[in-house]
Amino acid sequence: MAVRTQWTITHDCGHEVVHDLSNRPADKRAGFARWLAAKDCTDCWKAARDADTEAKELWFSAKRAEEQQAAAEWAERFDMPPLEGPEKALDWGERSRHKLMIAAHTALVVEGTWDEADWAELEEKARAITRAGWWIDQRDAEGADLLELLDAAAESDRGTENPHR
Repeated sequence: MAVRTQWTITHDCGHEVVHDLSNRPADKRAGFARWLAAKDCTDCWKAARDADTEAKELWFSAKRAEEQQAAAEWAERFDMPPLEGPEKALDWGERSRHKLMIAAHTALVVEGTWDEADWAELEEKARAITRAGWWIDQRDAEGADLLELLDAAAESDRGTENPHR
């Protein structure tokens, strides 16, 4: 008599499902069947995963909106020009610029040795960079590196209507 290949398993979620375990070695089927019984059935697992994905997407969407609002308020307060580029990159660019500028201020002024005159000079250089993609590309940079990054920016990263060219 051969080891069975069809196993009726009552899953942890309470659903009973017949599983074909013929693709597993005969001596591994019973152990795998016990493992399956400790898990939700496929339908319940997918439903839980989809619900979890939706919750994460809602959380990320709310977080992104919050960050976007902070970036917009900051840009207006500090007279930062609007960014240029593809529509889908503008918000991301604004959030990236805001995050990097805050990190730079913390590293250079709050924790560093810069005074407000040094910072004002860096702000002017930052205002000259209006290509959203440039700010997105720098999103993982250290705040202390911002001055060097701004100095290295290409002419194409500077605004088309920017008087600082």
